[in-house]
Amino acid sequence: MPENTEIVLTSEGKKELEEELEYLKTVVRKQVSEKIKHARGFGDLSENAEYDEAKNEQAEVEERISKIEYKLKYARVIEESEIKSDIVTPGVRVKIYDVEFDEELEYQIVGPAEADPAKNKLSYESPVGAGILNRKKGDSVKIQTPGGESEFRIVDIMR
Repeated sequence: MPENTEIVLTSEGKKELEEELEYLKTVVRKQVSEKIKHARGFGDLSENAEYDEAKNEQAEVEERISKIEYKLKYARVIEESEIKSDIVTPGVRVKIYDVEFDEELEYQIVGPAEADPAKNKLSYESPVGAGILNRKKGDSVKIQTPGGESEFRIVDIMR
């Protein structure tokens, strides 16, 4: 990631990252350290699969910790006053109607660092997120998605 890149987070997203960081530092690090200590007991480290696996896990944990610390260092938390209820902005929850599939979907619009479609958190940089950004309730918009052009109508915007 480029230096000094602003990372947009909701207050909820920042809290989740802080909790994950604390868990990784206080619980997971200790668990991995114990695995390494246990694997060392098997002797020759050059042919010790358990040791190699534990060291790889340690590297992954440290990389995740580093990424979270970076995100938190450059985080800009969306202030409550920035969240509108009349237009789609980062931080809002939005109900949209997918015309093609005849279904209503609900998402929270978040920054890319917090996006998780499985939890209905949609990045404002994604095709749909970008397409509905700054739109109002009742607006219809056609968006080019990986599956082709889709039409959505904004049903509701909630803080």
